[in-house]
Amino acid sequence: MMHYPKPPEENLTTLVEFVLLGFADAPRLRWFLFGLFFAIYMIILLGNGTILIITKVDPNLHTPMYYFLGNFSFLEICYVSTTLPRMLLNLATQRRNISLVACAAQMCFVLILGATECFLLAVMAYDRHVAICQPLHYPLLMNPKVCTQLVTGSWISGIPFQIGQTIQIFSVTFCGSNQINHFFCDIPPILGLACGEILVNEMMVYLGAMLFLFVPFLLILVSYSKIISTILKLPSATSRAKAFSTCSSHLAVVGLFFGSSIITYLRPKSDHSAEMDKVFSLFYTILTPMFNPIIYTLRNKDVILALKKLFCK
Repeated sequence: MMHYPKPPEENLTTLVEFVLLGFADAPRLRWFLFGLFFAIYMIILLGNGTILIITKVDPNLHTPMYYFLGNFSFLEICYVSTTLPRMLLNLATQRRNISLVACAAQMCFVLILGATECFLLAVMAYDRHVAICQPLHYPLLMNPKVCTQLVTGSWISGIPFQIGQTIQIFSVTFCGSNQINHFFCDIPPILGLACGEILVNEMMVYLGAMLFLFVPFLLILVSYSKIISTILKLPSATSRAKAFSTCSSHLAVVGLFFGSSIITYLRPKSDHSAEMDKVFSLFYTILTPMFNPIIYTLRNKDVILALKKLFCK
């Protein structure tokens, strides 16, 4: 965790709101950034919304793989909507104040939805593992009931821990400064305003990162190690290429999301800086949801065909 500079403890005060500095250090780029992030938000809503619709209406996409993809696209819409609208509002109005309750609610939703994304990506990796390594048992192992249970578990499993972590973080005493050098209420900059000993809070952050980042990432690595081993044993080059193509989209999203998240929450304290935290946060909160529909449509013939049918109708 990062230690931001703290004001003297004699300046203790009861804070009722924070100020999200965001990109206040670049006032001349204010409207450029607003236009850029507004365009990105529209792309995210349109792209992920389209995938969500086609996975529901096209019978050819009523399979476990696309059921998970539809849920993932809906998750991405929810995830980005917890941070980007507030950022756009701050850029447009220059009113960066956010109440303590709103800040806590934003952090809680970001943490819960982030944990859901980690588990859902792991579930999607397991689905590919069963499809490639155990194709004969695939209809039995990935029946509709199991798929629903896996998705439901992904959505609800992180809720108790993340609510508890949010309550713990906002139960600390904050020092005089109420300025958050970030574009949303994230853990590192919030703890940077805390006074006194925060070792327990930092340990909880590391525990959460291990449970909801490292463990799903490890499961994904195990799944793909078995998948790659199975693919390499396939006799046909065409079959190997098709199997690799099926997994490449998911691997690209995994690399983008987990890479930036792990760097943000698990890199050494000495490597932390507020500006770098903002950059890495942009990757897993905004760029991953934006690239998700692009990655899944560029090389996916089933999705492209479903899109053609949708637009023709």
